[in-house]
Amino acid sequence: MAAAEFAVNNKVHMATKVSPFMANYGKELRMGGDIRRKGKVESVTAFMERIKKVQEEAEAALRKTQEEMKRYADRGRKETEVWKKGDRVSLSTKDLVFKERPSKKLMERYMGPYAIEEVVSSNVVKLQLLSSMRIHPVVNVSRIVRYKEQVKGQKKEEGKPVEVEGVKEWEVEKILNKKRIRGVEK
Repeated sequence: MAAAEFAVNNKVHMATKVSPFMANYGKELRMGGDIRRKGKVESVTAFMERIKKVQEEAEAALRKTQEEMKRYADRGRKETEVWKKGDRVSLSTKDLVFKERPSKKLMERYMGPYAIEEVVSSNVVKLQLLSSMRIHPVVNVSRIVRYKEQVKGQKKEEGKPVEVEGVKEWEVEKILNKKRIRGVEK
């Protein structure tokens, strides 16, 4: 345990550019040596000046490292959009589970529009969801996007079903493509 403590205290820290022992005591940690050795003892004022200088250098190095880390972290961040009550938004379906739609691949990416009922904080809003939706109405703003009205003719209308013997069915005009799997046409 003593060896591990020695190693930690003697290693130069990447952010401060000095060892923890140097930052606390103003001198490097000695390995072994003669304890009974007689030497000059520096004055208290000189010791305090040296400690103060080392700690100022460590503080400047920490400040510089902190600014570099902040700049690196802020590269991928963007300003949050300002939301207000009544805005219409679409909700992401990324983490939602729908039993009636077994394939996530074919699902819409966003559903809605829903109105914002309340702005809880700058990154959390409460939506007016349908009662049939079994999710919590308070969502993070990363899960919503501003609703854009569809252009006329953008959404294709689904075909109308044909009623055959009392059962609604859709009539197929023609088969566009087929493939063979292990000699059987599918």
